[in-house]
Amino acid sequence: MMKIFQNLLSLFLKSHCPLCQRTTSRELCPYCIKQIQSCHKQNPAFLWKQPLPIFVWGNYGGAVKRAIAALKYENEPQIGYLLGAWLGESWLLHSPQPQQQLLVVPIPMHPNKQKQRGFNQAALIAAGFCNVTGYKLKVNGLERIKETEAQFNLSPIQRQQNLANAFGLGKDFRRHPNTQILLVDDIYTTGATVKAAVKTLEQHQITVLGVAAVATTNK
Repeated sequence: MMKIFQNLLSLFLKSHCPLCQRTTSRELCPYCIKQIQSCHKQNPAFLWKQPLPIFVWGNYGGAVKRAIAALKYENEPQIGYLLGAWLGESWLLHSPQPQQQLLVVPIPMHPNKQKQRGFNQAALIAAGFCNVTGYKLKVNGLERIKETEAQFNLSPIQRQQNLANAFGLGKDFRRHPNTQILLVDDIYTTGATVKAAVKTLEQHQITVLGVAAVATTNK
């Protein structure tokens, strides 16, 4: 009788994969997980170089692009935590500069945009990342003080202008941290957003080690 009850409970708890609608008891079904994992870069540290070292889990396209879109625009926050965990696992295996102490700061959203979405996807990714790596998460290390336009339709110069003075120091850093910072974001494209964030931190004499992102458009 107990076995039948457990089977019924398991069936009841199953939901549908947000990417393909297959039945699954996990955040994503095994098929979609396999498709996303196929986008994982063999050398995630290929962009880890000055002046701004970047660590990226995978290529922005295919199943990864679909997963990030579902996370951001279809209210699937659990995908962010999962992607962050995979980014953390990759960091532990391939980190170009292992640090015993490191503070993780997600790229913030403007409060108005975050209220509309219900969450900041970079913060969810950072939480998954920190759960795997054991690093300390500072969700409010930075704040977005300027509501900017969407970046994807802008030229490189327009992106820089759009992000000028967009960030301020958050309440988590009212006391100056004596540890290096790793910024976390979902997608790395031209780097305009993270460069603006780095500039804000460095203006307050806070050292940024680099950036970790789930995906990049760079080949």
